[in-house]
Amino acid sequence: MQDQPNPDELLGCVIDFLRETVVPEATPRTAFQARVAASALELVWRQMEFGASGEEVEKQRLIALLGASAPLADLNEALAEALAQGRLGVATPGLVDHLRATTLEKLAVDQPHYSGYRAALREGSEAKKEG
Repeated sequence: MQDQPNPDELLGCVIDFLRETVVPEATPRTAFQARVAASALELVWRQMEFGASGEEVEKQRLIALLGASAPLADLNEALAEALAQGRLGVATPGLVDHLRATTLEKLAVDQPHYSGYRAALREGSEAKKEG
């Protein structure tokens, strides 16, 4: 494994190159494609940064809710089934908190600049201050 540059630095350089060099000099179609490519690389970057730890936290919440351990995809399938069958609902302790946390974690990776995500973060921090 290489010491320098690390994957974060490499991704940052490629993203900067696409946004700062390719986009301004490209045809409109190529500039659009370069912006899409830079956005995709930023998504990969955020997945590398938050993905594994976020999945483990989500898995632990699901284990607590469902009372069983399994791969994350299987736990999410079991949760969906329990919700569809009415075995779990908004009155289930921890369910709403889990769904909110999971949604915010996914938005942090996929759409960190989304205004609804930012508002939810502010709302959550204001609630913590009051509590």
